Amino acid sequence: MTSPLTTPASEGRWTPRLWGTLLVLCAAMFLDALDVSMVGVALPSIGADLGLSTSTLQWIVSGYILGYGGLLLLGGRAADLLGRRQVFLVALAVFAIASLLGGLVDSGPLLIASRFVKGLSAAFTAPAGLSIITTTFAEGPLRNRALSIYTTCGATGYSMGLVFSGLLTEASWRYTMLLPAPVALIALVVGLKLLPRTEREKNGGGYDIPGAVLGTASMLLLVFTVVQAAEVGWGSARTILSFLAVAALLTAFVIVERRSPSPLVRLGVLRSGPQVRAQLGALTFLGSYIGFQFLVTLYMQQLLGWSALHTALAFLPAGALVALSATKVGTVIDRFGTPRLIVAGFALMVVGYLLFLRIDLDPVYASVILPTMLLVGAAFALTFPSLNVQATNGVDEHEQGMVSGLLNTSVQVGGALFLAVVTAVLTANAPDDPAASQQEILDGYLPGLVVVTGIAVAGLLISLTGLRVRRPRQPSVVVAKSLSQEETERVAVRD
Repeated sequence: MTSPLTTPASEGRWTPRLWGTLLVLCAAMFLDALDVSMVGVALPSIGADLGLSTSTLQWIVSGYILGYGGLLLLGGRAADLLGRRQVFLVALAVFAIASLLGGLVDSGPLLIASRFVKGLSAAFTAPAGLSIITTTFAEGPLRNRALSIYTTCGATGYSMGLVFSGLLTEASWRYTMLLPAPVALIALVVGLKLLPRTEREKNGGGYDIPGAVLGTASMLLLVFTVVQAAEVGWGSARTILSFLAVAALLTAFVIVERRSPSPLVRLGVLRSGPQVRAQLGALTFLGSYIGFQFLVTLYMQQLLGWSALHTALAFLPAGALVALSATKVGTVIDRFGTPRLIVAGFALMVVGYLLFLRIDLDPVYASVILPTMLLVGAAFALTFPSLNVQATNGVDEHEQGMVSGLLNTSVQVGGALFLAVVTAVLTANAPDDPAASQQEILDGYLPGLVVVTGIAVAGLLISLTGLRVRRPRQPSVVVAKSLSQEETERVAVRD
């Protein structure tokens, strides 16, 4: 059934209700991203208050990632089969309740459990919200504008989460857990009135239960293995066996999906070059940035001695640039196309990372750090919306949730995987001597920054394959004419 909001959108008129719908979806995306970044600054306070070890604190972050990354494929397909509006609103309600409980618990395991539930609910709101946009706004300029606003809200939420966390932690870490609850509840109430009602997909082939079980299990185990690898060792028997188990589960998943009449993921969608490039672009783009932010946060707080708030404000220009560009990027996408903007964004990111390699123990913010933040912000503004547009364009309406789930899975798995890689490189290059100088510690950070830059370069090379030079047709006509002339000449000689 076509959304009642589709007609005005397709005609270029954005009604107040249409704006309200988009704002509800943007609020959910903002909260998802906010929750990922906001907890990081609060971890020391949480550990001191609840008496948690460093390894336990890790799971406050990893628990969210595990639930989010592990169930995105299932969440995307559930939105298609069960109804996007229903899935979005139920998951948003669960997110609000888990946020409230997370701010009230006095136990580390309960806090981790609430974080896992929040990640699980985000695994359903993210693909459902994205697919509501792609089925409400007609493909082309209108959808590009809506997606640019939507995705930049996510990037802004991630950046603002650092600032909010720095401010709220000064009062109590519990406020960082409670803040999303009222926002989610307001979005839920508004969403009940504004979100368009859609019919469930008619699914004569039944539900792909084996695919759902195998897909969810493989993603959960993959994220769990990557998160744990930095602690137990990449070459440990546990890590190797876990990766082998992931490979076995994914192999079984592919076999099931190829034979299922109603697959969780239709593998044929990955035969599209633009789709594959969008997925790999999301994997490397977010993976490199998460690793970069991790290293820069350690550099600023451990080596430079900056406060949590000072560190958050250092990242603010990037987030501000993304926020200011939200309503303009759609027009830029219409003019230049997603392949060019993705290449440009990756190029800006690579340059920004290279400039950051100039850091020392007494950097001048305006000349050393700020240029990188502005370049990274510009890269986000161009690339992230373009990846979303490229992934969802040309996809049938009944598969929008599936593709949205794939894209968000690439984002989460990329973040978890490359953060673990960067952490391993940082650990391997850290000085063994506890009395090591600050310069020696800084030297240990540089290989990690090189790895982050290398990941971005890989993304740039992948995106470059999407630029195809169109060959003009005129030469072929000229050749045809010349051949015709040659044949005429041969006839004339024979005569």
